[in-house]
Amino acid sequence: MYKTLVNWLALVGLAFFISGCGKPAEIISLSGNTMGTTYHIKVVHSESLPDVQLLQAEIDLALEKVNDQMSTYRPNSELSLFNQMTRNAQMEVSPDTAKVIAEGIELYKITDGALDITLGPLVNLWGFGPDKRPTTVPTAEMIAEAKARTGIESLSLSGNKVSKQNPDLYVDLSSIAKGFGVDKVAALLDKYQPQGYLVEIGGEISLSGTKPDGSLWVIAIEQPSDKAIDAQQIISLKNMAMATSGDYRNYYEEDGQRFSHLIDPRTGYPINHRLASVTVLHEESMAADGYATAMMVLGTQASLELANREHLAIMLIEKQDEGFKVFYSEAFKPFVTQ
Repeated sequence: MYKTLVNWLALVGLAFFISGCGKPAEIISLSGNTMGTTYHIKVVHSESLPDVQLLQAEIDLALEKVNDQMSTYRPNSELSLFNQMTRNAQMEVSPDTAKVIAEGIELYKITDGALDITLGPLVNLWGFGPDKRPTTVPTAEMIAEAKARTGIESLSLSGNKVSKQNPDLYVDLSSIAKGFGVDKVAALLDKYQPQGYLVEIGGEISLSGTKPDGSLWVIAIEQPSDKAIDAQQIISLKNMAMATSGDYRNYYEEDGQRFSHLIDPRTGYPINHRLASVTVLHEESMAADGYATAMMVLGTQASLELANREHLAIMLIEKQDEGFKVFYSEAFKPFVTQ
């Protein structure tokens, strides 16, 4: 699932922050590809860190493992093997995969079904999964048939053992897997105890500590647009994860009608409301990732109600007849007044 890429590169500072001739860079910058998108990492140089090439190899290995566990694009991943199972079969998965499935089940309950990790058949039907885009818009009958193959009540998790009661159940963890990948890299860096770092995968972010000069990491939240990138809001963060979800880049049009990649699990249809972007701050990127997706489904008012009930820091950008309107939950407002 596409997540908006926040425009943080220009704000964090120089890729390598040099403090005098001949001294090592104070910020190490790493980047690469993973999960169908890119990652960017900045970590304050520390003697406890391994060689840069070794550090990148360690990060790439950790992310590759997540792909092998949870990618629906890899036929032999843990998740793909589970999706191929038949009725009442049980499969033991890795603790990581079990953790992400457990989070998906919990978020389904908290969001009243707006986030559903069994949404896969509908995502594929609408052309936003491993299958190709449909040549025609799905009919109501096709949507009802795909929806019958969803349902979190058919998914069971006990420890690391996962099972399904519906043989056609297809689990898709893309709504939280990138956030989990960010958390995995953050945990990897934590063991070296650097002064600070910034980890970003496909727009999901985790920040820790400070930059070399002691200042906070500065993040720009992108204004919804499928053209130029402009900052809607700039905030400073420390020891926080952030996820942003939007519907303004990943879509297609058919006969003048626009179809978002964000599918409402409750109806089986792409979302169709004015909410254009959701940004969520949380201790964990995985949770922020899931909430951001769910809130794009819920819309503005229901998202604000959920955020205030769960004490979540969120920022919503809603399309107006002209321009945009921004909404903040109570927990987000302190970040705006910094």
